[in-house]
Amino acid sequence: MAVAEHNHFGRAADACFVSQPTLSTQLKKLEETLDVVLVERTNRAVMLTPVGAQIVAQAQRVLDEVKQLEHLAEQHKDPLGGDFRLGIIPTVAPYLLPIILGPIREAFPNLRISLTEGQTAVVSAALKAGDLDAVVLALPADEDSFETAELYVEQFFFTVGRDHPKASKKQVLLTDLDGEEVLLLEDGHCLRDQALEVCNTQNVVENTNFRATSIETLRQMVAANVGITLIPELAVDKQNKGLRYIPFKGTPPHRRVGLCWRGSSTRVELLRQLTAVLTNIPKLESSSL
Repeated sequence: MAVAEHNHFGRAADACFVSQPTLSTQLKKLEETLDVVLVERTNRAVMLTPVGAQIVAQAQRVLDEVKQLEHLAEQHKDPLGGDFRLGIIPTVAPYLLPIILGPIREAFPNLRISLTEGQTAVVSAALKAGDLDAVVLALPADEDSFETAELYVEQFFFTVGRDHPKASKKQVLLTDLDGEEVLLLEDGHCLRDQALEVCNTQNVVENTNFRATSIETLRQMVAANVGITLIPELAVDKQNKGLRYIPFKGTPPHRRVGLCWRGSSTRVELLRQLTAVLTNIPKLESSSL
């Protein structure tokens, strides 16, 4: 598996905490046992043979099942404790984690949470592969095999610099987007897709010369009057005097944020109780439409 991942014997050996000769010897023994050639060895590269690629895929399934064995044993001892690997998208993580980590620690004192931040496609793939136990992302999830629970709904705010012509408005309509130059996140962020969905209903021009990697960068560019943007409710920072966050009149554009896990997960009881804890946090309740 390490050789397949790194395509290099030296790096694979380092990842396995063994010497390169030891790794090469063990791989050779495996080939002799299976009576197939798994790897093409050249001076420049390491490539899997066709049967080697198939065996790597099967080995991944075997390792996933071994992880499940370990989880089953640990959960039997403490269904609400042990290791819990949570993925979370970057447009949610900085704003949601400070709200939820305290209540989670209080409700589940024996739970050891490890956090992974990544774009939707990355954390979804890790969840599907068994490398994460659950993920927090914008709903709906694209994977049919995931179970989901909505945690909260947050509205988008029309966000402009304080010198923008519409900065004095108390509320805006979707038609106020007409003619505006909007700043968005780079490809891969679900917030970009959600904002585009809103903008596509109006005559909005995207600033294609700039795409941000984070909401914080979007804020700085809007404050510099480069354009306007849509900021989700939990990310609103009213201490920033260079920006105005203006609510939409009526039913505002919004996104749903939820917890997702594999339908085959063995941690259903923990996930059920975790969902109950998260949906009862007052700040999340108040952000719902």
